[in-house]
Amino acid sequence: MANESVTESSAGDIILSVDELQNYGISVSDISKLKTAGIASISSVLSTTRRNMLKIKGLSEVKVEKIKEAGKKLMNAGFVSASMQAQVREKVFSLSTGSASLDAVLGGGIKTMSISEVFGEFRCGKTQMAHTLCVTSQLPRSMGGGEGKVAFIDTEGTFRPDRIRSIAERFGVDPEVCLENISYARALNSEHQCELVEEFAVQLAEGGYRLIVIDSIMSAFRVDYSGRGELGERQQKLNQHLAYLNRLAEEYNLAVFMTNQVQSDPGASALFAAADGRKPIGGHVLAHASATRILLRKGRGEERVAKLLDSPDMPEAECIYVIGSGGISDSTS
Repeated sequence: MANESVTESSAGDIILSVDELQNYGISVSDISKLKTAGIASISSVLSTTRRNMLKIKGLSEVKVEKIKEAGKKLMNAGFVSASMQAQVREKVFSLSTGSASLDAVLGGGIKTMSISEVFGEFRCGKTQMAHTLCVTSQLPRSMGGGEGKVAFIDTEGTFRPDRIRSIAERFGVDPEVCLENISYARALNSEHQCELVEEFAVQLAEGGYRLIVIDSIMSAFRVDYSGRGELGERQQKLNQHLAYLNRLAEEYNLAVFMTNQVQSDPGASALFAAADGRKPIGGHVLAHASATRILLRKGRGEERVAKLLDSPDMPEAECIYVIGSGGISDSTS
């Protein structure tokens, strides 16, 4: 494109880089400070609070105010007509889970511009679904893909390149090219997990990414914050992390897919009857952040059951799927 500060993603979304601020008197050094803090687009400038911008080393109140004013001149952050918002929502698309029956329950698959969460006990297919999505998100739109790259944040050491290769072969994709299109990071703790997402925002601003996977969202937070005395601080940090992820999903038209663990709760049986007294961890903060919540559980033999518990578009429903060498697929029985 003629202007390198304006990027068009593979989904046709226009992304205004923070480099555009130079046209309104913002210095290159101050723009560099914004990028270091994970603020790589004009949309991010407008959605980041002045309070958080002041935490960036080298930015004074005067500079922050000037940056904010310049951002407002480049992008409208006020009211728009509902018809314009409808045009924005038309850009939303779905990524196939690998199972046609599960895609149908979800209304097409895992949707962009929102956070989707799957939770369940071990060996029910959470990580396998994450691996399958790493491949399907690279497929053509006609095959339920997003024609884009993937960012995978691994908090438990569960990522397996060999699984990606075998799933790629199932879909007729070059395994090595598929792996090359996945940006992988191992989160060392909850703080590092949040930093990885913020740092990656600079790459997202360049366009081309369609999926962020976090496997699993709560693992590091459970280790770093223990007991009721630290619960409030944990939930506050988690809320900020999820709000940032949600912002990235909307801003760059990508899907955020998170796996989550469960814990025993006898009092939860009325709400999650199929979960046998187990409920997802993370509390109300995670429940409100996830637009789509899917419960996975073991079925008969090799079968697994997925139940859609919460969705802004689809009713509660469930389906059966299996886990094979090619990832998540439909049951043949």
